[in-house]
Amino acid sequence: MATAKKQTAKVETPAKKAATSAAPPKKPAAAKAAPEKKPAAEAKAPKPVAKAAAKAAPKAKKAAGQVISEAELLKMPEKDYMNAAQLAFFKARLESMREDILENARETGEHLKENEVFADPNDRATVEEENMLEQRVRDRERKLLKKINQALGRIEEGEYGFCLETGEPIGVARLLARPTAELCIEAQEKHERMEKLFAD
Repeated sequence: MATAKKQTAKVETPAKKAATSAAPPKKPAAAKAAPEKKPAAEAKAPKPVAKAAAKAAPKAKKAAGQVISEAELLKMPEKDYMNAAQLAFFKARLESMREDILENARETGEHLKENEVFADPNDRATVEEENMLEQRVRDRERKLLKKINQALGRIEEGEYGFCLETGEPIGVARLLARPTAELCIEAQEKHERMEKLFAD
């Protein structure tokens, strides 16, 4: 009996080996090829995300409260007239103008405090004439400073950019040239005609 079992085992072993050798060989290389391509696809995936982030960057800046540029202001459609971004632009420009005027006034005050003694009367006359001219310039700037403060007040009240007489939009181009403008071009021209009429 033991001998028969041993013979059976010997017969089965070659049969198993033949079956194993007859079976189609496995393709591990083909199975591994698919996962190898995935990293390459994953490496390309972030590019659209990066482009989307780059496009969203200007919107994020505006949301953060940064002031738009003059070029961006001019590209805006009419329906966006005096929106939050435009009001922020003109507010920043008016505040910058006010700071410049105040700085000039401080410099003029310090200059006038300097008591210079000139032996030559011509030199003294020249300096006095320059001082008078500088004071006239500062006087005009004081009037402009008043208009700047009024314009900033209209921004806070939501009335900036609209004609005080007609209620019509003054226009971005006119406000860029004169941020303190209170009247539209038509109303301004009417005022100038009336001034000439009464002046005559």
